[in-house]
Amino acid sequence: MAPYIYARKNLIHIIDIRETVRGLLRAKKYLTQVAAGGSLILFVGTKRQASEAIERESLRCGMPFVSQRWLGGCLTNFRTVRSRLGRLEELEALRSGEELATYSKKMQSALSREYRKMYRNLNGIRTMNRLPECLVVVDPKKEKNAVQEARKLGITTVSLIDTDCDPDQIDLPIPGNDDGIRSIELISRQLADAILAGRAATSGRREGDDAPAGKDSSEFAPADAEANA
Repeated sequence: MAPYIYARKNLIHIIDIRETVRGLLRAKKYLTQVAAGGSLILFVGTKRQASEAIERESLRCGMPFVSQRWLGGCLTNFRTVRSRLGRLEELEALRSGEELATYSKKMQSALSREYRKMYRNLNGIRTMNRLPECLVVVDPKKEKNAVQEARKLGITTVSLIDTDCDPDQIDLPIPGNDDGIRSIELISRQLADAILAGRAATSGRREGDDAPAGKDSSEFAPADAEANA
């Protein structure tokens, strides 16, 4: 991390804010392109300081997330993990119906515990019907299993990375404080904005493609009105 450190004061490393900005701009540009291409971006942040921000921003930009616990094989054994979602939906149907009342109190308690555990671990990736193009990670040291799986599959990693991490393990590092709630919120919000911008650009192009070339929609109004008459 030496190239990203500005100075050291009282045994505390101070990150060069210019490197943070450079890393953030590179990451935003890349995520905008990925989102514009219609690919998935998986947000990962299971540490206490990151969990809430990661969940909020990923939901805002419509991307899957892991904010509680990384399940081993979530990427490398994706089919098996996806199959567990069937069990989650089964438990949800059971809870919403009247069948649950027919079970014993002990069985109801066991099913409720199973549901809470599965919901906590799987709800964020419920919409991930294919492998993501990119991982957005907070603290790659904490999320080393997720980073290792992504590297094994050739999935690009973008990460908020502090001075105790190895930037060589990350494709697009953003040097910064990965323990501060405000820092995590700021970076995750900026990345989510970039994804939204990419998706908006895609929607704009599609609308343009759907419109008749060289024609204004108002030209067709009289004809439509006559047809309706």
